[in-house]
Formats: sequence, structure tokens, C-alpha cells
Amino acid sequence: MNSAAKTAVLAGGCFWGMEDLFRKLPGVIDTETGYTGGKNENPTYQNHPGHAEALKITYDPSKTNFKNLLDFFFQIHDPTTLNRQGNDVGTSYRSAIFYADDEQKKEAQAFIDLVNKSKRWPDPVITTLEPLSEFTAAEPEHQDYLQNNPGGYTCHFVRSMPSYLA
Repeated sequence: MNSAAKTAVLAGGCFWGMEDLFRKLPGVIDTETGYTGGKNENPTYQNHPGHAEALKITYDPSKTNFKNLLDFFFQIHDPTTLNRQGNDVGTSYRSAIFYADDEQKKEAQAFIDLVNKSKRWPDPVITTLEPLSEFTAAEPEHQDYLQNNPGGYTCHFVRSMPSYLA
């Protein structure tokens, strides 16, 4: 793996659909589904109170950057619905950016402001900014789920909207 690789951790509903779309982006080296932002150690699919289903994205900064990942993130889920994406409801499915440092936090806040200013969504963005704590990988059956189960459920899709960075 590229020693200069960076990571981003995003949550925007069920991690299956997010992983399936992010893995195809240029510059993305790896994706891993998991849990973060919750109340218990060693969360599992059956027991992750307060944790979001999240996606850890490892990327090559010479080919993409955090802003490009955020741009895509805000095009594949609805950032204005509280604790919900499609049929998935609950805090596990919240829209959140888990920042690793002050630079990511600043970029994420600026991007949320940009999305709100664009007025592309009828309601304001409710995506939270949360410090990244422990990220626990999801069980093997939740990794690469839609590749292994092509007919599986997803509520994510690329909306026909221009880049926020254009």
C-alpha cells in the first residue's frame, strides 16, 4: 500500500451502498465497512449502540483528495434527513463526517457550508462533524457486501447533479 495514503471516515446510511460506490472512484485504494462514534467497545452488527455504520476510505492523495471524497459523499446520500437513508432508520444511519484532525474538521465544515449555500437540497444539511475515535471493522460478511451479493439492498445512488467543486 502507498505509504503516503490517507484515510477518511464517512457515514451516510447503510455502509454497503456507500462502499460499493466509493470503491470505484479514481484514487481510492481500499474501503472497509465498520462502526464508529458509539458507546460500546467491540461493536457488532447486532450490538452497536450509538455507532454509525461508517466507511473507512483509504486513498492516494496524488490522485484524489478529501474534498473530492466529500463532493462525492454529498452526491450519493441525502444529507438532510435525520438518522435515515431510504428504508434504514436510526442513529446507525446518520449522516456524519468523522474527522481525524483539525484540518479534516475545517475542510468538512467548509464543505457543509458550500453544500448549504448551493441550495441543491430543499432542507439544510444535518450532517454532523464528529471526532474520529475507535473504528471497528464490520464482520467479514459486511465487507464487499454488494460485490458478493449483487442483488443486495442499497439506498445509495449518484444523483444527477454537478460537482459542488465546479
